[in-house]
Amino acid sequence: ALGLYAQPAPTYTLKSCLEQGLLNNYSLRIVRNEEQVSKNNATLGNAGYLPTLGLSAGYKGTIDNTETKARATGETTKDNGVFDQTLDAGINLNWTIFDGFNITANYQRLKELERQGETNTRIAIEDLIANIAAEYYNYVQQKIRLKNFRYAVSLSKERLRIVEERYHIGNFSRLDYQQAKVDFNADSSQYMSQQEAVTASRIRLNELLANEELDRKLHVRDSLIAINADLEWERLMAQTRETNASLLLADRDNTISELELESIRSRNYPYLKLQAGYGYTHNRYGGGANRSNGTLGLNAGVQVGFTIFDGNRRREQRNARIGIENARLTRMQLEQSLMADLATFWQAYRNNLEVIRLEEENLTAARENYRIAMERYRQGELPGIEMREAQKSLLDAEERILTAQYNTKLCEISLQQISGNVMVYLE
Repeated sequence: ALGLYAQPAPTYTLKSCLEQGLLNNYSLRIVRNEEQVSKNNATLGNAGYLPTLGLSAGYKGTIDNTETKARATGETTKDNGVFDQTLDAGINLNWTIFDGFNITANYQRLKELERQGETNTRIAIEDLIANIAAEYYNYVQQKIRLKNFRYAVSLSKERLRIVEERYHIGNFSRLDYQQAKVDFNADSSQYMSQQEAVTASRIRLNELLANEELDRKLHVRDSLIAINADLEWERLMAQTRETNASLLLADRDNTISELELESIRSRNYPYLKLQAGYGYTHNRYGGGANRSNGTLGLNAGVQVGFTIFDGNRRREQRNARIGIENARLTRMQLEQSLMADLATFWQAYRNNLEVIRLEEENLTAARENYRIAMERYRQGELPGIEMREAQKSLLDAEERILTAQYNTKLCEISLQQISGNVMVYLE
């Protein structure tokens, strides 16, 4: 007998998610292709260092009617339909030997653009790692919340069972029974709604991993949100200034602005160009004393020039200096903005760590309160409203600590990304 077996859902760790995302994510692949374009452009030929070599060939034919009158005798000679032909072929070389350091500046600019492409790829990689890590732990959070809601349903179901038994023997009123049923239905509805949140997070994670089936089932190995509580402010601040990719990109922009000014200044210098050629020309005459003529030879020349005035040079130099100043100011503004973000996330990170500590104590107390309340409820010593309140306090404590853990993790990821350390999640 033939059996059909469903393919088991893969189990992911954060590292395996990151590895797959870095390999397959479409946005990152586009950025990597753009980086390759910048690498391809950073060549000596594209900068103008190398000569241009061209091969040309041509053919020309003319049909003329000629009339010639001799000076000495006055005799007139007429030739009709004279067919002359010219065939030529040659190789031509053009080479700019010197143009006021413009070629050098252009090559340096292309190399900076190549490094800029590498930095853009690094930024895209770090953004993707941060997004995948955030969504991975969001999925863990939503799964934990689903588990908590499932637990809430089981608590409400047990309460409903107790009330139903006591109602039939007359210990509880119908109002108690109806209220327990309403609470059970409310918890069940909340559980079903949470399943939608789990599905939405799973779809987003599949999208980041570039899985073709976006609603593909997947399991994550982590059942808790692991938090790194050992980050240090001084180290984060120093690493941000030294290794933040956006700051490095701003430095590239500043260098490119300086090279643009250097390129404009190159027009203050003379230029030197070399032309050379080697070719063959064959003429075939339809009339006259000569039937044909062929020449084969080499020609070469040097051109020296200097642009005395072009009307734009001083204006372009002033604008280039403004561009350099703006690049410098943009870099300073970016650093200030990054340090502000770093300080904001650091404060939230420290506060959330303290919130987690407090909520862990609250959760322990809430569990004990619920245990005592349930025991009294079973014995008929506690009203249903107070029992529900004890249950709600337990669920609220679980929700608060889960939210604090996830918020702390998001702050941790942001701090690692700003300081250039987000690659740590690949280890």
